[in-house]
Amino acid sequence: MPSALVRGSHSLRYSIARFATATRICFSSRSSSSSASADSIPCYTSDSDTLLAVSTLVHRRSKSRWSTLLSLYPRGFSPHQVCQILLQVRNNPRLALAFFQFTLRRSLSPPTLVSYSTIIHILARARLKSRARSLIKEAIRLFHHHHHDDDPHLLSLERPAIFETLVRTYRVCDSAPFVLDLVVEACLDLNRIEPSIEIARALACRGIPLRVSTCNALIDRVSRRRGCHCGYDLYKEMFGIDGHGVHVNSTTRGAAKLLPNVHTFNVLLLSFYRDGLLLDRVAEELWTEMGRRPRPSSTCKPNVYSYNILMAAYCDEEQVGKAWKLWEDMTADGLKPDIVAYNTLIGGYCKVGKVERAEELYREMVTCGIETTRVTYQHLINGYCRIGDVDSALLVCKDVQRKGFSPDSSTIDAVVEGLCSKGRVAEALKLFDVANASSKILNDDGFGFVARKTSYSHLIKGLCLDGEMKEALNLQARMVGNGFHPDSETYRAFIDAYEKQGKTDVARVLRKEMLKNESGDTLKNSTLPHTTTAENKGNLSSIASKRGRGNTSALLRSEIQQELIFLEVVKDIRSDANHGNPRPKQGNVFFQLPQRFCLVRLPLE
Repeated sequence: MPSALVRGSHSLRYSIARFATATRICFSSRSSSSSASADSIPCYTSDSDTLLAVSTLVHRRSKSRWSTLLSLYPRGFSPHQVCQILLQVRNNPRLALAFFQFTLRRSLSPPTLVSYSTIIHILARARLKSRARSLIKEAIRLFHHHHHDDDPHLLSLERPAIFETLVRTYRVCDSAPFVLDLVVEACLDLNRIEPSIEIARALACRGIPLRVSTCNALIDRVSRRRGCHCGYDLYKEMFGIDGHGVHVNSTTRGAAKLLPNVHTFNVLLLSFYRDGLLLDRVAEELWTEMGRRPRPSSTCKPNVYSYNILMAAYCDEEQVGKAWKLWEDMTADGLKPDIVAYNTLIGGYCKVGKVERAEELYREMVTCGIETTRVTYQHLINGYCRIGDVDSALLVCKDVQRKGFSPDSSTIDAVVEGLCSKGRVAEALKLFDVANASSKILNDDGFGFVARKTSYSHLIKGLCLDGEMKEALNLQARMVGNGFHPDSETYRAFIDAYEKQGKTDVARVLRKEMLKNESGDTLKNSTLPHTTTAENKGNLSSIASKRGRGNTSALLRSEIQQELIFLEVVKDIRSDANHGNPRPKQGNVFFQLPQRFCLVRLPLE
């Protein structure tokens, strides 16, 4: 190890030890004739009982050591003895952890802050970070009532008791400095942001910096929960940045400067992008600061991820020219674009209708040996549909299926809309049915097709324009069966189609119900055919009878009888479910019945 690193490590350990000396913690003073206080700092001493337990742990086989301990110590161990045994076997951290868990599982010793701190230090010293962090979270939950029992608000703000005990026991356990970083990470895992910030501030005041990765995680969590500007303010506080982006001296003499790395800036850039403010003045200052910061080891040099975030922001605002300028800067810096960079720029060009330029990037990506993804094809399909080239979109859809990808909902929705706008409703319906039939098959990344209301609406309007009322009514029943209720556009499509066919009575009833729904007086069931209530169908039957349309009146009366039978079936299904009979999956009930009875997706409970 280089001498500079050794001096830095010794300096950090000395700072933590000095912090432990300065920290004043009021422990409970429960004393016993055979043991020290449960919360007192363990001393590296031993007695005969401790030596016997250590000898049993070390020299006995794994199958017999625990039964031997139970026979030798039927009354268990005091917390002080547990700490002594853990310190004696600290060079075997897995054995120490097994003993600690054994005492808890068998209730051989009450859990205390010091015993938890001792085993956490031992695990951290052995670089078993995940297990140490898991025990820290367990201690935070177990001793959350250590202070302020009567004020829940203070519990969410104060530093956890395990942090203070870890600082106090740091020197005697000869721990690793990053054990305090693990406390911050554990608090973040438990969504305790304010205690994490307080710990970072307390350590900074004593010249004990957190690791940059821990600071990045804390800034990221604050940005997600409180907004990008709060995360930026925390960044300036933790890294000592003034209002002009200059690193100021630490408040503690001799403390090492904590410098951000490229991941720090990426976290900040992503937070501004997530809040839609990446093109804001502060974000631009961040990018400038990232470029001018001294980087002898290139730790702050923008990487491909940095450029991808900024290019995505420009593409979202349809400023593809600026995104392409960033692409050129990225390649000039010697960075090789990845699949995310290609997809971002392809999507940007497709969004503004420059599909030919997107095709050039697609061919370049394939030539460079970069594997295409579902998102690549999705951008191309949406781009072709945006410029009205539905045939090219269909060809890409076939490529998607040939490569084993399942088109997602937005892709199918775009193609269906494009085909319907061209009057090719039959092709759109076939594509929709094929995608719907394979909706249970998902890609490796968990994406697949889930029918959207907009796809149903486009198809229903197209069928109504073509006069295919039977197909439109069947599709309307399927839409309602999937939980989508008709909107005003769907009503108008049926109304216009019925008026074109001369069925003004049905159109009048549908218009009346549409106006009621728009005014907020929503009916429980739609009056659209195959989704009407028996009462409304009775009204339609009376109207048809008065107008001398006996066939229409008889048909409606027949549908009323069939609907009442359907409602009885649903009633029986509910009764079976309530009496403990096997319950069918919700949504499958109606597919076991004729499609014309798909009124609404009724709950079974």
